[in-house]
Amino acid sequence: MTSLAPHDAAAPAAASGRAGTGRRRTRSRPVLGAAGVLTFLLIWELASRTGLVNGEYLPPASEVLAAFGANLALTGFWSGVGYTVLAWLLGMLIAFLLATPLGIVIGLSPFLQRATRSTVEFLRPIPSVGLIPLAVLAIAQPLQQSLLIITYGAFWQIFIQVLYGVADVDSVAMSTARSYGFTRWQRVRDVILPTMLPYLLTGVRLAASVALILTVTAELVIGSSPGLGRHIALASESGLYASTYALVLATGLLGLLINAGVRWGERRLLSWHQSVRGELL
Repeated sequence: MTSLAPHDAAAPAAASGRAGTGRRRTRSRPVLGAAGVLTFLLIWELASRTGLVNGEYLPPASEVLAAFGANLALTGFWSGVGYTVLAWLLGMLIAFLLATPLGIVIGLSPFLQRATRSTVEFLRPIPSVGLIPLAVLAIAQPLQQSLLIITYGAFWQIFIQVLYGVADVDSVAMSTARSYGFTRWQRVRDVILPTMLPYLLTGVRLAASVALILTVTAELVIGSSPGLGRHIALASESGLYASTYALVLATGLLGLLINAGVRWGERRLLSWHQSVRGELL
């Protein structure tokens, strides 16, 4: 009968210890997050109640939360949320469908990389909000105006990450695939995509946050857009400051939900990747 070596016997215990530590750390995150939020709300409440800040322009947190609860019962609030989510989703989808194949094609061609480098470096730094006057002048429909701004901002986040992902593909793996007679599509599917996917999902996660910011910004500026941004502008113009901050809080919670959804999808699609496996230990 063979016996386990000391290090073999200790390995399962060490792995179990790491897993237990990871589970405790995962369970503690919501508690720490809730404590941070409660602390922030308490400081906000005290600052407004004690006159440290002007309570007229920054109402106490309790009043803002009450206004937020009242908004939840309003049909117009949910219509605004639905419009904002629709614009965000369409902009993200268009940016994804444009940036992913274009990034792969350009990333695989040194000639196209050289030919487009100056154009990319010129267009990428342009602020998306700078396109608002162009969108208003060139496009009549409010949704299409917002989509131009959202798509432009989200496109570059995804496109640049796809270029990085394609550049990270192992040249030896590509040469091996060619020697085995893989078609171009098979090389993309079996060699490029597994390497590029973590970069692509990082780009999607970054683009999701940028797209939501641009969605609300476009709705604030383009007055005919009936989304959350327009509701914020109307509440502010009417002097309803508690409602204004409640709507800002709603956009923050929407961003939190979107980020959580994207991170959940990222973990599911990258469950095989070492970065995600390390989080799960």
